[in-house]
Amino acid sequence: MPQQIIISSIEPDNEFIGAMTENYVAQALHCNSLPLYYWKNNNTAELDFVLQIGTDVIPVEVKKGKHTKSISMNMFMKKYNSPYAIRISQKNFGFDNGIKSIPLYAVFCIKPE
Repeated sequence: MPQQIIISSIEPDNEFIGAMTENYVAQALHCNSLPLYYWKNNNTAELDFVLQIGTDVIPVEVKKGKHTKSISMNMFMKKYNSPYAIRISQKNFGFDNGIKSIPLYAVFCIKPE
């Protein structure tokens, strides 16, 4: 398979970019000594990562672009009463409705403390 098919940003629905983005985030979190967990309910909801930071269990959603809607993350937050969630995407830093937005380039800032 030619590399252009895998890394081309011309196709907004390119699944390979999403997979590479999640892999990049997994490596960055692992390098910061964060154990990586995954969550899926009995239906169709799933989260890319669930982290334990201090005594808090934090849902983490990774998005390859700027479209950041996440029904699964909101479902997890309500069910498990999470103090906040983390969304990693192309958007800039921010905090809204209990969700911390972290740009992809700054994943290394997420620490276990």
